[in-house]
Amino acid sequence: MEYDNVNWIVAIVSLLAGLGIGAIGYHLLNSSTQQTQALRRQVTERERELETLRTGLNEHFSQVGMMVNNIQREMRTLEHRLTEDASTLECDASVGQSVDHQLAAAGQPALAGAEADIPTPRDYADGTGGTLSEDFGLKPAAEQEPLTQPPRY
Repeated sequence: MEYDNVNWIVAIVSLLAGLGIGAIGYHLLNSSTQQTQALRRQVTERERELETLRTGLNEHFSQVGMMVNNIQREMRTLEHRLTEDASTLECDASVGQSVDHQLAAAGQPALAGAEADIPTPRDYADGTGGTLSEDFGLKPAAEQEPLTQPPRY
């Protein structure tokens, strides 16, 4: 065998080995690409589901808003009818005013008029004894030992 043929044989074997290593590398890298594509499909499906839920939620809120508007309209109609009936029956002025006052209070939040009635919460006791009283565990003033001053240097 001549040395020229050996060089050609080494070149062909190296080419075949490189092609084999490249094919194996492509196969390994291609599997991660398939996983990436599967994850992208899942993300797209989740986004579509989320958009569907958002659309349904928007429709729900619009329907609830229309229902609230209907209830308010019915309340105004009922208020108007009550005032007309009270004026038709020539009831006392106090009855009509009490109905107006009750209807006006119904339109306000539940705690709006009751703020003055709610006592302020306290983090101390009334002082009638017990473990939460302010003087629990304290000796009376007559039995307390005088406070001693620390020595001065």
